[in-house]
Amino acid sequence: MTLTWKLVVDSRDSAALAEFWAAALEYEVEDPTALIDDLLAAGRLPAAAIHERGGRKLFRGYSAVRHPEDPYDPASGIGKGRRILFQDVPEAKQGKNRLHIDVHSGGELDAVVARLEKLGATRVEEQNQGPIGHWWVMRDPEGNEFCVA
Repeated sequence: MTLTWKLVVDSRDSAALAEFWAAALEYEVEDPTALIDDLLAAGRLPAAAIHERGGRKLFRGYSAVRHPEDPYDPASGIGKGRRILFQDVPEAKQGKNRLHIDVHSGGELDAVVARLEKLGATRVEEQNQGPIGHWWVMRDPEGNEFCVA
């Protein structure tokens, strides 16, 4: 039996980081508004556990993005395919990532790097390994390293 999975990224501002990655990957920020409304109406969720951003109700400390072509549950807004969940943690990022995202530019490396910079990413180091590949190491707005090839 194959397993399903999602990538979980610790963050300081899950909603802002989800918005960055949604724009970077051309994904969609998940919208759990309908689920939150149901939980609030049933008294199963305190109002302090949610906040609003971009016209959506979100669980405080959590935000996720999903591929726009993948299936999702309309009742919860949760994706059932390629998905990244951002969860707020109290500590700041320390050290180098042990796992990172590679963004494939489709041959438009300079254009994709420039677009990501406009969204808030920063260039760290260019790598040109000849036949092995050419890529940029970058950081997202919270300092998480990723590569653009």
